[in-house]
Amino acid sequence: MKHLTLAPDDALPFDHHEPARDGAPTFVFVNALTGSTAAWEAVVAPRLREQGFGTLSYNFRGQEGASFALGTELTPDLIVDDLCRLLEARAPRDPVLTGLSIGGLFAAQAVLRGTPARGLVLLNTLREIGPRIAWVNDAMEVIVGAGGVQLFMDALFPLLVNQEFAGQARANFLKGGYAPLDSAHGHMNLMRNARAADWHIAYERLALPTLVITGHQDRVFLDLDVVDRLYKRLPDARREDWPDAGHLLPLERPDRLADSLARFGADLEAGRS
Repeated sequence: MKHLTLAPDDALPFDHHEPARDGAPTFVFVNALTGSTAAWEAVVAPRLREQGFGTLSYNFRGQEGASFALGTELTPDLIVDDLCRLLEARAPRDPVLTGLSIGGLFAAQAVLRGTPARGLVLLNTLREIGPRIAWVNDAMEVIVGAGGVQLFMDALFPLLVNQEFAGQARANFLKGGYAPLDSAHGHMNLMRNARAADWHIAYERLALPTLVITGHQDRVFLDLDVVDRLYKRLPDARREDWPDAGHLLPLERPDRLADSLARFGADLEAGRS
């Protein structure tokens, strides 16, 4: 994996593959807060490359393999700045920004800042921060601080994923060994600052082809009434609702996700979107 140096102590790991044919777009994957390139590179990205599309996956500062200077606050604005800098440095051909959860928000904000994009994909992104989600966001920092990301996943994983996937994964969880995470750790830094993310964005200004995919078994962040309302504000959108999926689509339904992205990419390539 290569690295984009942002400053002497700051760098982003990335994996970039050009499209195999002229006109095919490049899917740029923007992680969830506790995500990594591994979620995309296990199935989704390789399958897209097999079909001739380009891919670019990377980790935020604070995520695995990314470095940042001591004292740097990993704010949402900084994460979006980094995405814009990565896109400028690598210049992927016809990028389709594809974000999971808050990663979709970061992708949309990059577009609103003027970053060129052929399309946008929002995976379980559309939400409003009411009392329930605000509580969850506050609790994430507390849980990770007390027992690391593993405690957070042990507590919330069955609420995030579909029942079938939870049953299959159960043996890998609740094994203990929790340890507090230092406030300077990247995951703590990201979670501490993510609460300030501005979810009140100008959806009407996202005037590019947009694919919205929503997993109905997400029992943490999903509010279908909110999804319906925000979706209607997108000028050029199409939508898929998956009753048998939860929040972590690249892990739960990777083959279906790769198929949906490939269809969207083919439509963009053919000028049908």
